[in-house]
Amino acid sequence: MKKYDVYGIGNALVDSEFEVDDRFFIDSGIEKGFMTLIDEDKQQKVFDLLTDRYGLIKRAGGGSAANSIYAMSQFGAKTFFSCKVANDEGGHFYVNELGQHNVETNLSAEREAGTTGRCLVMVTPDAERTMLTSLGISQLVSTDELHYDAISASTYAYTEGYLVTSPSAKTAVLELKKHAKAAGVKFAMTFSDPAMVEYFSEGINEFIGDGVDLLFCNEQEAKLWSGADNLDDACKALEGKAQQFVVTLGAAGARLFDGQQYSNVAAHKVKAVDTNGAGDMFSGAFMYGLSKGYDFKTAGEIASLASSIVVAQFGPRLTPEQHGEILARLGL
Repeated sequence: MKKYDVYGIGNALVDSEFEVDDRFFIDSGIEKGFMTLIDEDKQQKVFDLLTDRYGLIKRAGGGSAANSIYAMSQFGAKTFFSCKVANDEGGHFYVNELGQHNVETNLSAEREAGTTGRCLVMVTPDAERTMLTSLGISQLVSTDELHYDAISASTYAYTEGYLVTSPSAKTAVLELKKHAKAAGVKFAMTFSDPAMVEYFSEGINEFIGDGVDLLFCNEQEAKLWSGADNLDDACKALEGKAQQFVVTLGAAGARLFDGQQYSNVAAHKVKAVDTNGAGDMFSGAFMYGLSKGYDFKTAGEIASLASSIVVAQFGPRLTPEQHGEILARLGL
């Protein structure tokens, strides 16, 4: 039995969430529904404007793979997460958010000077999330952050598509995948965001390479990556590169492919207020299910219920108690 169920690497970001109206994007020239990278000074100006106009709703630890790893750990999976934060207030906050919740990391008490990454999450009345991210020190994630012993001791290695934006992080992911393959560790990834597939397609395809064991994406990302105009054709294209995959479909649930056959999982009807972290939660809950030996359908049911709960509140993460309640509702 492996020491860890999942080893992950990803951006470490502190999320600051705001409720906004669509007019804000028009006035600010921001593309709604996407993650956009922005420099620290410009981000601070937007942060000040958002704070003045709308007020801060929530501050929380974030990052795509980090959110998934956090969810896995709270359900009961054994996890390790590699990332990079600075020796600043944001870094202390981030470590506190992650480190007290059963996730082992590469982080030490002594960290580099700099600025910890921050993400401004703007949520509109339709629950759509739009993000402006300043990576800060996280853009320097490299092979130095890899913990090779932990990778070898894991069942899965997991990463996020967002890391394609940093040359050193991209190198780290490719090294992670190479080491995982040599150690007999399965490689899983998420596309993360339509912007990664649309604007960083070359890097995404480098991550995929000759194939991945498990892939997570939503319908828009699947279509963008494959060039298909319908879900069936997009899934057929995914079969050529992913041994297994999950395509989330929002209110329509998700389509699952276990390598042999397709199945569907229904969504739970809730009043969505914030879709930030929904995909991360789905991936984390799903991989927890796999770690317990459940089949794709059961893992999908855990993920569907968990993601429905996270979109009904602000912030990308649930409390430890909520994770236990989800499993209890499903009789697991």
